[in-house]
Amino acid sequence: MNTPNKLTLLRIVLAPFFMFFFLIDNFYMRLIGLFLFVVAALTDLADGYYARKYGVITGFGKFMDPLADKILVSSALVSFIALNYVSPLPVILIIGREFSITGLRLLAAYRGVIIPPTWGAKLKTFLQLTVVGLVLAFICLVTALKFFESDWTLIHRFDHRFYFNIVMWLTAVITVWTGIDYIIKYFYMIKTALK
Repeated sequence: MNTPNKLTLLRIVLAPFFMFFFLIDNFYMRLIGLFLFVVAALTDLADGYYARKYGVITGFGKFMDPLADKILVSSALVSFIALNYVSPLPVILIIGREFSITGLRLLAAYRGVIIPPTWGAKLKTFLQLTVVGLVLAFICLVTALKFFESDWTLIHRFDHRFYFNIVMWLTAVITVWTGIDYIIKYFYMIKTALK
């Protein structure tokens, strides 16, 4: 169990704690939740950097690192549904695609077939992280304004759910499209993996 793998496992462990604290409608609890999310996100950067720098890339790391990322992002997306900031359907599509393609890639890797990430998948990841970051920041801002009893009339008038749903649907469409693209491009690999 090397350092990058420990960081990957830490990310998985932090995800439910982030959810627990972030779902409590309290300024300090949400602050703790946000802190845990940021720490978890930083472990992703740290484990990748450490693994490449010291050449400690393992099969376990290849298996668990993308799964840890999906668990962290999914925990944030599910939290947004619970707090009524986004609609469930685009989130279900995103999470469904993520775990389906991750499952196929892991099965392929187990069979010795490598399915590399596409440029579309990288765009999808960037969009997901951007949307998650924006919604997290907005929820924290609203919570802070309420806590400090500041004038948040302008924020209150902002139809956040409408705009968040637009970007969430855009992200969902691109996410599903990249999943279909994977299946079309690497169908022969998937067939090989399933033999």
